[in-house]
Amino acid sequence: MRIVVARCQVDYAGRLTAHLPMATRVLMLKADGSVLVHSDGGSYKPLNWMSPPCTVVEGTDDDGAIEWTVTAKAAKNAAPDTLRILIEEVLHDSAHDLGVDPGLQKDGVEKHLQELLADHPATLSPGLTLVRREFPTPIGPVDLMCRDADGLSVAVEIKRRGEIDGVEQLTRYLELLNRDPLLISRGPVRGVFAAQEIKPQARVLAEDRGIACAVVDYDVLRGLDDPTDRLF
Repeated sequence: MRIVVARCQVDYAGRLTAHLPMATRVLMLKADGSVLVHSDGGSYKPLNWMSPPCTVVEGTDDDGAIEWTVTAKAAKNAAPDTLRILIEEVLHDSAHDLGVDPGLQKDGVEKHLQELLADHPATLSPGLTLVRREFPTPIGPVDLMCRDADGLSVAVEIKRRGEIDGVEQLTRYLELLNRDPLLISRGPVRGVFAAQEIKPQARVLAEDRGIACAVVDYDVLRGLDDPTDRLF
């Protein structure tokens, strides 16, 4: 893994476009070929990223500044996604061999909750149907992308415990998704924040931003046969 701390500007072009103005950030180039751009706050997830397989070409712009061009492998007949990182100043640059990782061991409740809600999205809202799990965006995947009874897109973020960080995460997804002309051709993308427990501050923030909240009972959801009777 290579870790670079630098003042940089980042521009993504692909299915959407995204811009990060000049600021100090952490750039991670992993052995699997992925490239991640992190800030020092806001979320544990990267601000922007490129999944493998991708290529990184280092060059300079017209003013002689260092510029990385990260290009993802494109699907047939599609233009490749690109991430351009313009580096104004390098503060730290190091490489590390992390060896073989044994993987994360966890109870799987949040993952299973996502699977259950993907199978029965109407428990979140009548008429809701699943479009895709792990719907990709330049800043990370949305847990569930759904469509409501009126044909409008609905982005669902699922947490075991709903806190302000989760609302902020869903807000960032919605800001990007609502700039996608394909998704908003029928109307704006709205959000649903689903969790087993939602903190009062998170609920207030979500409702202030027009995001619906759904408290889910994991045991009831996985135990009942009729999904229309499963809570909320």
